[in-house]
Amino acid sequence: MILRLYKNVSIGSGFRAKGIPLLNAWDGGEIVIGNNVQLNSRNRGYHVSMYSPVKLFAESNNTLIRIGDRTRIHGSCIHAIKRIEIGKNCLIAANCQIMDSSGHELCLENPEDRINSKGKGKAIFIHDNVWLGTGCIIMPGVTIGAGTVVSANSVVIRDLPPGVVAAGNPARVIKEIVHV
Repeated sequence: MILRLYKNVSIGSGFRAKGIPLLNAWDGGEIVIGNNVQLNSRNRGYHVSMYSPVKLFAESNNTLIRIGDRTRIHGSCIHAIKRIEIGKNCLIAANCQIMDSSGHELCLENPEDRINSKGKGKAIFIHDNVWLGTGCIIMPGVTIGAGTVVSANSVVIRDLPPGVVAAGNPARVIKEIVHV
């Protein structure tokens, strides 16, 4: 498979790609994809409109994107400067944005410097069995606990505990999940 030829990208067994994902590991960054992972970049047959292919972008030296076994990602962007780890059995619906940096510094004292600045990353950890609904935005430094569901179009700016449903902008816990 052509994706296995990418430098600094390792892909586990049983990997499936629908369409062509964009994988970039620049300047010593690394992308590690577990076993039986599916990256869906094809709009046809998917239940909502997907605006772009899956994009995994490990931007610089010592950057890591790790995707756990049996996780499915649909037409979403995962952009790391430091580290983004996604657990096993996660569902990431289309059009999600997961980024560990804002891209630029605020430079409030000298806003003209903003364009030439580069944001500092804060690691993101998404634990096992998390479901991100379509259009979620996960901001730098966030941890999402195991089994949590994040409702469509939510913006996660702070940690979410395990086993909850969260929704809104900013995302807030709206329900605790009762395990039977």
